[in-house]
Amino acid sequence: MPVKVKICGITNEADGLAAAEAGADALGFVFYEPSPRHISVDAAASVIRKLPASVIKVGVFVNAPEGLVLHAARECGLNLLQFHGDESPEYCLGFGLMSMKAFRVRDRASLEAVRAYRTDAWLFDAYTPGLPGGTGETFNWNLARQARDWGRPIFLAGGLSPENVAEAIQCARPYGVDVSSGVEAAPGKKDHARVKTFIEAAKAVEDG
Repeated sequence: MPVKVKICGITNEADGLAAAEAGADALGFVFYEPSPRHISVDAAASVIRKLPASVIKVGVFVNAPEGLVLHAARECGLNLLQFHGDESPEYCLGFGLMSMKAFRVRDRASLEAVRAYRTDAWLFDAYTPGLPGGTGETFNWNLARQARDWGRPIFLAGGLSPENVAEAIQCARPYGVDVSSGVEAAPGKKDHARVKTFIEAAKAVEDG
């Protein structure tokens, strides 16, 4: 089965529709105001109404008040909640929707907390001091591969691009890959050609 592809940091309708048309399995909407890819709940809901029902709609949150998560989930019809901050395992499971916890990987010790989170999936991103994600930095993909045997689907993020996504998949063998800055023309604005090339490169990798 081809790897799943999530295009994150969608901020406008044109980018969302282009990613869906190119074959993205999931689109991410960042409800974190300091991010250059932040989108309001109302704007995200407007984009999501235009998307095919088959595309998974993911809300990305960083230490968000529970009220914001519930409001976004309801107004946008989110399918999956992605938590990128210091959220507890109990918090991540408290909304009645599928959830995915992100971990910023610096070394083997960074994986110690992972198994405490019984979320539906885990996402592994690069560690950059002071930033929760979207930095364009990579990490040791072999560390993510080690977590494949721990009972949850894993998503690989951090510095992925059309140029390296095939190598990353071959190394880590994730369930899915997640890209934001690697397919942008500018922060928050996707390069549609790079989105299409990224998805094609990821889907072309054979199982193994």
